[in-house]
Amino acid sequence: MDALPGRAAAALARVDVPWQARWDELASLVAELSDLVRGGPGARVVARELAEVLVGAAQGGAQRAAVAGLADRVLDLHAVACASGPAVDGRELARWLLWLQTGFAEPPEVRLAAYAPALGEDGLAFYRAEAVARFERLPVIGFGRTGRYDRERWALLRVVEELAEHTGDVDLQVLVLSRDLSSGWHYLQVATVLRDAGRSAEAVAWVERGLAATGGRGAATRLVDLGVDECLRAGWADRGVGLRRRAFLAHPTWESYTRLRSVASASGGWPSVREEVLGLVAEAGDGDDVLRRVVEGEWAEAPDGRAPEWLRRLRAELALRER
Repeated sequence: MDALPGRAAAALARVDVPWQARWDELASLVAELSDLVRGGPGARVVARELAEVLVGAAQGGAQRAAVAGLADRVLDLHAVACASGPAVDGRELARWLLWLQTGFAEPPEVRLAAYAPALGEDGLAFYRAEAVARFERLPVIGFGRTGRYDRERWALLRVVEELAEHTGDVDLQVLVLSRDLSSGWHYLQVATVLRDAGRSAEAVAWVERGLAATGGRGAATRLVDLGVDECLRAGWADRGVGLRRRAFLAHPTWESYTRLRSVASASGGWPSVREEVLGLVAEAGDGDDVLRRVVEGEWAEAPDGRAPEWLRRLRAELALRER
């Protein structure tokens, strides 16, 4: 082991010495490494070994946060050393970075952007392929379930999140989010990312998946709003009406009725849609309260004495049932 890493390991092992003295020694070693990196090539191996010593020492104990901070600083210096010296093997560097982030209970936070120049296209592609392959093997947390976030899951989650942020890759963002579908809000997050990326068809498909999973509960209102907006933006009027229809039948209220009416009226299909959904509500055992609210709301909005025939008929039918 090089002198700097060896001295760091010795300082960490001297538990009989006050922590402040050991801290001063470790901080001095990091400063020496900084000078070594600025001095030119040759610091890469030293920085790597020192990082391993510090990351290993940051796995427990009262001073783990302080040691972890030093490890982060050393990793930044290692990234500079890798980029400024002779070309490195991008794949070997990628393997080391993945091991460092997944091989410890409390892994360091590697800034991928700092290592990108040294990794190169081939190394970054290898890093991505390895990280994604491992992440995809994690089980999806299904709706209504409590996921088990063990050490591996947390580590790989952070690796792929950092990778997605560095590359700006929407597919990676979706991959990260879609590994936890325990609530409707998780489906909404996926749909929102796809909407923001201009991928309307996929966004609406995730809305539909979310509604099927939630049964119209929780984030269903927000899911439907997003889906309908995207459908209207893309010119899929019938699909937007279908989403509002589904929402109304899942929770038939005056508010969901008016939202359905608004979308279906704009597409010209409201009379047939209204007849269908009110017929389905009427068949339900407890549908009269909903129908009564619809009649009251529509009657209040109708011009004096000019309520349409369908509304007069429905009002009369409800009055007969109440006798």
